[in-house]
Amino acid sequence: MEPLTRRTLLRTGLLTAATAVAGTALLTGCGSNDRAQAPAAGGTPRRGGTLRAAFAGAGAGETLNHFVGGTALDMVRARALHATLGDLDPTAPDGVRYGVLEAIEVDAELRAYTLRLRRGLTFGDGSALTVRDVLWSLSSPADDPASLPVYKNPASTFDFAGARVEDDHTLVLPTLAPVADGRLLLCQGNYLVVKENSDFSPNVATSGPFRLVEFAPGEGCLLERNEEFSHQEPADAPYLDGLELRSLPDSEARAGALTGGQVDFAHDLSPVTARTLREDARFTVTSTEPPYVSGLFFRMNLAHEPFQDNRVRTAFKLAADRQAMVDSVFFGDATVGNDLLSPGFPDYAAQIEQRAFDPDQARRLLREAGADGMRVTLTTGPETPGMVEVATLYVENLVAVGVDARLEELPAGQLFADYPAYARLPLAASYSVPTPALPLYQMSYGGQNPAALGWDRPDVDELVATARGTSGAESAEAGLAAQRVLWEEGNTIAPVFKPFTTAHVPGVAGVADDLFAQFPGFSRATLS
Repeated sequence: MEPLTRRTLLRTGLLTAATAVAGTALLTGCGSNDRAQAPAAGGTPRRGGTLRAAFAGAGAGETLNHFVGGTALDMVRARALHATLGDLDPTAPDGVRYGVLEAIEVDAELRAYTLRLRRGLTFGDGSALTVRDVLWSLSSPADDPASLPVYKNPASTFDFAGARVEDDHTLVLPTLAPVADGRLLLCQGNYLVVKENSDFSPNVATSGPFRLVEFAPGEGCLLERNEEFSHQEPADAPYLDGLELRSLPDSEARAGALTGGQVDFAHDLSPVTARTLREDARFTVTSTEPPYVSGLFFRMNLAHEPFQDNRVRTAFKLAADRQAMVDSVFFGDATVGNDLLSPGFPDYAAQIEQRAFDPDQARRLLREAGADGMRVTLTTGPETPGMVEVATLYVENLVAVGVDARLEELPAGQLFADYPAYARLPLAASYSVPTPALPLYQMSYGGQNPAALGWDRPDVDELVATARGTSGAESAEAGLAAQRVLWEEGNTIAPVFKPFTTAHVPGVAGVADDLFAQFPGFSRATLS
């Protein structure tokens, strides 16, 4: 695997001292040793060095527009280039660690959120970062059919047409209905500040911890530290001189780059690869735990006639041998799912009984519904390790209960590339990122969301609205009732929740401090 070319950097005149360090690392293919300064007095984090990291990308079709790019590399690159509103942090007073925002205030009626922007923030071109940029970044994806549903979600909670810019640092967002968890929605780590009317070109001004030096779709990108980045604590971060992100859609290729000394950090490794690396003392392997796990799930399209019968939907849920998937695909390093997303978060309905594996009942329900022998294709792709393997086992489970089921595996990066086409699939695989249950409902189901594949239940939407717009017992009861309906009548089979497993060489530290372990931004990472 050849490194990104250094000649391009020289030709553009962007080869600073930071990228010179990167160029040396790229050309020599060396490890991380001797690429950072010694620790300062008092044990402060080391500064310097270029960290090389491998992520799943989308090949030659990769884009700098993360609103439409659905791979891990798209989000990691975006978090490196664009400042975040905030990240979920259960230890913080508001449950979030703020980024460009210094506070979010909520009125007594839960009808308006006031976002207060830190002062003195700028983009890379020296222009001021204002709340107009924040408003555009939150609202513009709603008008673009190609945008991923996660970026449309704020528009289902906030009235952007009624937003008020009181000054450059104060934005008032009215809500469409009373909402108590708006901070958790806005500060999930994936809502980033892009310059108003951005065209997402390589030369666009950015606001994140790093600046773009070179971008090669299908290969990766090279970034250097943004010296003007100052919206977080500690104020001296980021510590790295540079960051090189490699695009490697295959888990084994990412691991091979790590063991071959071409990268220092490999993301989202397959269970087999992780098991092998855990036995190698040269590397540190870590796995996230609930709630910071990813759901591997399948959604039945309610436009597909057989799935309009809840007996069929229930049969498809009962057919899943969940424990076998955890044991055979993940060697036990995963969590059995219960057809609900967000396990581990406070609003998850953990009291709902675990769905059994009952192929006999599944066959009976299919016969009663006149769907015995029904034909269906499950479409999946290697968007995250284990996704294809779990889908393969699930198709075998369906065949065993009398369904004429087939598997279609798309190339890496293609499953969500044409989202309108994805939303028309009869049975579609997907994966979730860690998000509290009630905001995730709005993201995945509410208001005829395209991601819901036909789920349209205003009564459940109302229960979720009550849960999100109240507190205490009333909120808990409504949230449980909504998830009970999803469990009994929903169109989602969620059999497994997998950890995000990464591996790195000695000397890599601070990655987890970014508070977005599934897609780290490396704003606090260090090398030694």
